[in-house]
Amino acid sequence: LDQPNPGSLHSGIDFATRKIAKHLSQTKIIDQDGDNFKTKTNSTFRNYDLDFTVGVEFDEFTKGLDDRHVKTLVIWEGDKLVCVQKGEKKNRGWKQWVEGDRLHLELTCEDQVCHQVFKKK
Repeated sequence: LDQPNPGSLHSGIDFATRKIAKHLSQTKIIDQDGDNFKTKTNSTFRNYDLDFTVGVEFDEFTKGLDDRHVKTLVIWEGDKLVCVQKGEKKNRGWKQWVEGDRLHLELTCEDQVCHQVFKKK
């Protein structure tokens, strides 16, 4: 995992969690069956599971991340998965795509952007 700017996505995330996140080693596990996805993000600090179907809006509770209730919709834009989360924060969501053996994840919240890169094992 390469996090060029891991501390930049801090809208609503407490100081201690941001400091810990800067030093985390994360593993992402993605299981895809057509447009159905099961994802797991694991670290020594906390784990987060997200299951979704592309094109189907659902209620998401970001437990352990920033503990918010959002309406989430994931769609395909070309070869990228694009997620829009509607809730109390504006311009919130993520984009995910693969280049070679690397998974790129771009997280957005309000005017903050964080780009993470995961290398396939």
